[in-house]
Formats: sequence, C-alpha cells, structure tokens
Amino acid sequence: MRLGLIGLGRIGAFHARTLAALDAVDSLVVTDAVPAVTAAVTAEVGAEAADSPEKLIAAGVDGVLIAAATDAHPVLLRAAVAAGLPVFCEKPLAAGLADARATAASVRGARVQIGYPRRFDAAFLAVRGAVAAGELGRVHTVRSTTLDPAPPPRAYLAGSGGLFRDCTVHDLDAVRWVTGQEISEVYATGSDRGDAMFGELGDVDAAALVLTMADGSLGLVSNSRYNARGYDVRLEVHGAADSAAAGLDGGLPVRPLGPGALTVAGPAHTFFMDRLASAFRAELAAFVEVVAGTRESPCTVDDALAVAVAAEAATISLREHRPVATAEIA
Repeated sequence: MRLGLIGLGRIGAFHARTLAALDAVDSLVVTDAVPAVTAAVTAEVGAEAADSPEKLIAAGVDGVLIAAATDAHPVLLRAAVAAGLPVFCEKPLAAGLADARATAASVRGARVQIGYPRRFDAAFLAVRGAVAAGELGRVHTVRSTTLDPAPPPRAYLAGSGGLFRDCTVHDLDAVRWVTGQEISEVYATGSDRGDAMFGELGDVDAAALVLTMADGSLGLVSNSRYNARGYDVRLEVHGAADSAAAGLDGGLPVRPLGPGALTVAGPAHTFFMDRLASAFRAELAAFVEVVAGTRESPCTVDDALAVAVAAEAATISLREHRPVATAEIA
C-alpha cells in the first residue's frame, strides 16, 4: 500500500522509519511545514516528498498519518477523511475540548485511529488481559505514572494544551483502557516549581490526580517534566485477589535502595521513543491493518474524546481546587 505522513518532527521522523520498514508499505509520501526537514527525511528513508498536506492527500495514497502540531490535527483529520482515506492521528484530537468534540463529530464513522501507544505495549497488554480474565479479582486501585526526564521546548509547550492534555492523557487512556471503566470524577493538583516558562504559559510541571471510576475503583496518576534518572512509564493494578504491574523492566529509571532491594539491570530508559519503540511499531502495524480493512480501529475518536473530557476535568479541578465530575463536562 501507499501511505502518506504529515509532520516529521521527532515522532513523525520515527514513524517514517517504521513505515519504510513495514513489508505492507510499498511507498511512502511525506511532508512537513519545514521543507528542509521534508528533504532530510525523504533522503533518509527513500520516501517521496509532497509540497503540502493538500498535495499529499491528493497523491494517490491509501491512508494518511498525522504527526503534525496539535493545533493542526482537526483541519488535517477532516481533510483526509473528506478524501475518503483511513487516518491515523497522533493524540490529542485537538488542543481544546470544544475543538475535540467538533472534530470527533465530523469524522465519526470514518476509519480513524488515534495514537495511544501504551495500548500496544506488551506489558500493558498483559496487565489488561489479567484484569479482563478476572485474575486480579475486584480491582480497587490503579496507579499510572509518566515522568519525563526533561521538559520539552517552550515552543512545543505553548501549543501543547498543557500537561494534562499533552502528557496526562496517556495515563488517563491507559487507566480507562486497562480497567474497562469510564472515569467519572477527577481531582487534580499541580505545581510549577521548575522553569519559569511553565508559570508564564499557565501550565504546571508536576501533577497528581485522583480518579474515581464508574464502578467506584480508584485511579492515581503521577506526572512530572523533571525526572533526571530517565523516562518512567509504569502502571500498577491492585485487586482483591492479586496485583499486576507494567513497566518494571530492566530500564526502570528508579534506584531501589535498602537491604534486599530489587536490582535494575539498566541502562535506564531515556526517552519515550526508547521505552515505547516496540509499541509504536505495533501501533503502526495495526493501522496498516485498518487501512487494509482487516481490522477495526483499536483506538477510536470516541476513546480520544473520553480522554479529552477527563483532561478538561483535570484542568478545571486544578484551577478551582475541587473534584470535578466528568458528567459536568460531557
């Protein structure tokens, strides 16, 4: 098949390499807002270059992948769907909830997959399987962690929608997906004790959330832009009969201390494309199946919208210092 890729930043360039290596992909067309970036990626992976997203969509592609800046997602997603093409779009649907709702409504029913790679991580899949099989008994607590080694650039943060919409959404999606439960209430707190840019942008660099799920189980989420030891992505599910965890591997960026402490083989994961490389590849392989018509979308616009609602609840909770029910927003 012939695929098109819009946006060639750090994740877009990684996707280009992954797609070029897939047997099912015969040709790849790429474009970026910066022509020099398009030229560099084209030369590296042997892709064709398009001058614009519009020309790429019209280049006879069988499907489109969107890895452009967040604020471009709604327009690009609508354009690709209007052309009758299956679309993979990196999260989030849009920078704000109103745009996310409008975008979801305009493309609902089309073949659209939203990028939440933890759904394709082998350990996360195993934990979800254990929950679904009833191996843990009644689930009472889920803990999800995303700690970045260092903040992204200011320009990226300014268009990201904030920590909850850019980072926390991965935890919100993982908790919802692994448990099979909707998030009914969010209480969030955060701080901006790092670089002054966070306060200047109205953002936080660390956050903690308490989630109440539809069945009464609890979720605990921890996020930070400062975790110098490495990129820390973990999930723990605790049930009345057993507990299970994902992310406790040899690259765990934690230093266990005390007699008899676990030994971490190392080296520590340093970036999301290190920790989740195999998950990203599996995610794109799944999209190839969506394009081929042999698989339904494994992460729909409605999944992404549910996460956007929870992220909005977190944003309001932080601002108003109170628990916020998602029903207030949805």
